[in-house]
Amino acid sequence: MNPAEEYILNQREPFRSILLHLRAVIEAVVPKVDMKYKWGIPCFYEGKQPLCYLNVSQKKGYVDIAFWSSAHLTVHLDKMTTENRKVVKSLRYRTLEEIDDAVLVDVLKEAYSFRDKGFYKH
Repeated sequence: MNPAEEYILNQREPFRSILLHLRAVIEAVVPKVDMKYKWGIPCFYEGKQPLCYLNVSQKKGYVDIAFWSSAHLTVHLDKMTTENRKVVKSLRYRTLEEIDDAVLVDVLKEAYSFRDKGFYKH
């Protein structure tokens, strides 16, 4: 088991279920996605291009799926948060039931389409 899988499986509920669901959707939507363990969290790459990462905030009680290409995203911005971050936007979930798969898939597809655009919009 790689460290990213351990990170997910070692989380308490509801975080573990949320992370497992997000991983399953990412792997279903993004062709050839690879989950790596960087900066102490699961990060998803397509080839050498970073796509998104998963982060649990135990203290605040949520899971973020954050997108590297956030500066380029245009769909569902009203459902995303940038709390205390200059560029990265994320979808945030406190329960498994909060996840709207249609929104998640839309954002993942758009993020995938911008995977080689870079972190900042020029």
